Amino acid sequence: MQKYIKLNLFYLGLSKKHQIFRTTKWNKTLEKITNRPVFTEEFDEIGKIIEIFGPEDLPFISMKISPKKEFNPNANFYAKMR
Repeated sequence: MQKYIKLNLFYLGLSKKHQIFRTTKWNKTLEKITNRPVFTEEFDEIGKIIEIFGPEDLPFISMKISPKKEFNPNANFYAKMR
């Protein structure tokens, strides 16, 4: 059974290759979302999580958006867990 986890993210901007977000709510179990696909509320896959970095309580998340995919940075995103 596959499980989707809501990511509580605040959009910060674009780095050289990735979109950077800051979490607004975090717990240690979410550390397993690296390299997981990211979906919109409509279950449209838009990219994947590349890296989690920064402070442990509210880290930053680097997300690579798939080519030719448009997204609303203020939308709700979900990570697919196995």
